[in-house]
Amino acid sequence: MAQELAAGALRKMKTALESPVQYQMVFGGELLPINDLLGQAVQLEFSGQINCIHCDRKTNKSFSQGYCYPCFKRLAQCDTCIMSPERCHYHQGTCREPEWGEANCMIDHIVYLANTSGLKVGITRHSQIPTRWMDQGATQAKPIFRVSSRLQSGLVETVFKAHVADKTSWQAMLKGSAEDLDLEQQRQNLLAECAADIEALQQEHGLQAIRVLEDQAEVRIEYPVLEYPSKVKSFNLDKTATVEGTLLGIKGQYLIFDTGVINMRKYGGYHIALSQL
Repeated sequence: MAQELAAGALRKMKTALESPVQYQMVFGGELLPINDLLGQAVQLEFSGQINCIHCDRKTNKSFSQGYCYPCFKRLAQCDTCIMSPERCHYHQGTCREPEWGEANCMIDHIVYLANTSGLKVGITRHSQIPTRWMDQGATQAKPIFRVSSRLQSGLVETVFKAHVADKTSWQAMLKGSAEDLDLEQQRQNLLAECAADIEALQQEHGLQAIRVLEDQAEVRIEYPVLEYPSKVKSFNLDKTATVEGTLLGIKGQYLIFDTGVINMRKYGGYHIALSQL
């Protein structure tokens, strides 16, 4: 007989950098540690109700991982420049929410190299390290620049994107750990290849605004996975309201079952019940 462990409106899983990463599922205000469920048969059941993760209104469809349509169109955190930071338009006076932009975009950001499904470049607010790396399923990560705004981080990332990927192949990431990389050597190679473009950005924005980070420790991350799938089949709660199987692993924001995988971050605001079978 199924035993309900928790129920409520989902938020993205909370992580703690331990060996392995410790995960908690978030149901409204309730936190449920889930590493101990590895190897157990569990069930996720979607009730059909979705509440916006910002304003809490009921919505028939979720936008941008948990927002209702009015919030999606109104909030700065849902604007296109969040996905493409080099398109930040705060300095043009057209930010949807200037106060939010000041608190979240006009602050120090980190440009980093990570090994997820292979080498990638990424950016995040300085306060989101190492959370960002765990959310992406990185097994190695290393900060390479500290910059003064989200726009500047996007400009630096754009320079590096000509030489290295900026996206993770989530299917490959979920099939196992990527081959080990020498991130320091990769950093040096990229700095040499991009020296002229980086210097141009520093001349435009100032040396203190775009700082190369030297001697930063590499972070290695281990995930609680008993077995990786050979083929990755993704569940969709909008099509199949009940997902069940033996929990074989947790990586990034994904739960890995013997029956398929599910990206929990995608379902922010969905009312879910988690049961042990």
